[in-house]
Amino acid sequence: MNKAQFIAYLAPHFGDSKKEAARAVDIVFDSIVRNISKGEDVMINDFGKFKKVDRAARKGRNPFTGETIQIKASKKVRFLPAKALKEVISGARKLEAAPKPPVKVVAKPVAKPAAKKVVKKAAPKKAAAKKPAAKKVVKKAAPKKAAAKKPAAKKVVKKAAKKK
Repeated sequence: MNKAQFIAYLAPHFGDSKKEAARAVDIVFDSIVRNISKGEDVMINDFGKFKKVDRAARKGRNPFTGETIQIKASKKVRFLPAKALKEVISGARKLEAAPKPPVKVVAKPVAKPAAKKVVKKAAPKKAAAKKPAAKKVVKKAAPKKAAAKKPAAKKVVKKAAKKK
């Protein structure tokens, strides 16, 4: 699962707003990164622990030449999974049901929507009446011209053949 899929998975819990879900994911990731960069451990119960680790300088080998090289000291992030996460992954513990998004309850006022529907129905009828009239005029004019030219051309060809 990548970040976009993670946001799409969380969106129903934020009122189908991907924008709000993305903001929440960004805040969580940002807080983890900031605390680890300070040197603090980030521990999330039943999930795991993110920890900053210092790696000492050491010697290594270049795999192509076999030459011994010096590797500099560095700082890395280590994730240590919690016991509960390990148990779920191994199958020793069943995963609980996923939390369901909240149910949307929409209260509809009775008097106000009726007035809006009348206004909406009147506007499309006027626009719909204008469009078909324009199409009919264009269609009627084109077939008359084409029909008059075709029979005249056929008669000329037949008369020329009879004279010979």
